[in-house]
Amino acid sequence: MSNAVPPSTSAIQTTAQAEEPQRDSSFWRYLGAKLGGAAISLVMVVLLGFFAFKLLPGDPVAKIARERPMSAEQIETLREQYGLNKPLFQQFFDFIGNVFTLNFGESYVYRRPVSELIGQYFWPTILLTGTAAILAIALGLWLGQRSAWRHGGMFDKIASGVSLVFWSVPTFWLGLILLMVFGGTLRWFPTGGMRSPGAPTDPLGLTLDVIAHMVLPVLTMVAVVFAQYLMVMRSSLIEEMNADYLTTARAKGLREDLVRERHAVPNALLPTVTLVFMHIGGLIAGAVTVETVFSWPGLGKLTFEAIQGPDLPLLQGTFVVFSAIIIVMNLLADLIYRQLDPRVRRA
Repeated sequence: MSNAVPPSTSAIQTTAQAEEPQRDSSFWRYLGAKLGGAAISLVMVVLLGFFAFKLLPGDPVAKIARERPMSAEQIETLREQYGLNKPLFQQFFDFIGNVFTLNFGESYVYRRPVSELIGQYFWPTILLTGTAAILAIALGLWLGQRSAWRHGGMFDKIASGVSLVFWSVPTFWLGLILLMVFGGTLRWFPTGGMRSPGAPTDPLGLTLDVIAHMVLPVLTMVAVVFAQYLMVMRSSLIEEMNADYLTTARAKGLREDLVRERHAVPNALLPTVTLVFMHIGGLIAGAVTVETVFSWPGLGKLTFEAIQGPDLPLLQGTFVVFSAIIIVMNLLADLIYRQLDPRVRRA
């Protein structure tokens, strides 16, 4: 028989009060480390954004001169105006100084400030990718938990098979097929753009017109993406299905649906959180293909047009913005995952 004396209530409270400042200190250290890592990543992105695009073939001033006949003096004046006649190291320091003031220069093609263009094209991209992300996450998680709970059954085989087929399909190819079938042959939806010429100007008519233009690009993005959420949710839930706490929940008389929704799914969501935040950043950055196929006036289409230039200031600006979004999403994923998983807090 053990002679150990259990700790008193006051001793437990004292221990808990002593651990609280340690948890706060641990959180600030964790936050500082993650912010430091994000800052270093952003600096590397800025450096890469300058030097990588300098290696692109093509002379933007020569391209402008081909489109509009110009004299040698005018070409030299244009190079001086864009700062292309300066030494590379001077261009680099000018670029670094401008980035910290969110001044990415003037677009060679649009002849407008790059920051102004990014601000104009940013929200259509957020509208398109945000809608697609919400639908893909909801559909993937719902199908994933249903497939896992009856894994090996007909529903699981059909859902997993269809999702894997769409996952393996190239995005541009699926977009073109949907465009030809539902936009060209059946004429159910608009084939491109964000608004129809002569669209209603009242709020309801304008909203319905934008929604009609969003159907095909959103459907393309959801079809290609939702399989990732389905497979992660399915595998996480299958690992949880033999846990002892689920047996205890069943022994209490809970129905299978309640056991799944109240106990198994919340624990299986942990790995999915990281994927969701990481993929939202990637989804925004990966909108180039879909926006180009459907002529959606967003950052992706703007980037595609900048590559054709090459419009170096615009390319550098969109590259930094896309990369910053991914870095911020990864940072949020790390912070939220720490709050959800106590093992990370104790590490």
